[in-house]
Amino acid sequence: MKTQNSKTSNESSIQESGLKTLFIDELKDILWAEKHLLKALPKMAKGATSEELRSSIEMHITETENQITRLQQVFELVGQKATAKKCEAMEGLVEEGKSMMEETETGSLTRDAAIISSSQKMEHYEIASYGTLRTLANTLGLSEAAALLEETLEEEKNADIKLTQIAESFVNESAKAEKE
Repeated sequence: MKTQNSKTSNESSIQESGLKTLFIDELKDILWAEKHLLKALPKMAKGATSEELRSSIEMHITETENQITRLQQVFELVGQKATAKKCEAMEGLVEEGKSMMEETETGSLTRDAAIISSSQKMEHYEIASYGTLRTLANTLGLSEAAALLEETLEEEKNADIKLTQIAESFVNESAKAEKE
């Protein structure tokens, strides 16, 4: 019986080790994603037509810088160097956003609608990533890391809500009236 318990304990340890490896790998992925997004956000702000959208994106630049700092703190908490691993998903979302901007008229609210659309896709990716990371941190007993990840998760959710409010308050209706 003792051997069976020992084996179960050992299997549990291996699973936890695998889960921690997954957690660190996901941290590397979102760190790259945030850094890549940080490079794209100023271009998106510059491409925005409305001051409200431009201001919202510029505010998100500061938030993203703070989120990167938080991720670096999470890496420290788990005893890892903060290294990034290319995030194919964010790279694709940023490229799609660039294309959407290129395909819409400069100075139009249709362009703002496109920027909002691509931005929300990015936000939803980040929401999924941070939600997963927070859950993994809690499972691994990393409560400080989970709290930092939760803070970022809430910022990402709020950014998504703000984009929806901008779209619904005037951008979409105004864009609907624009000629192609």
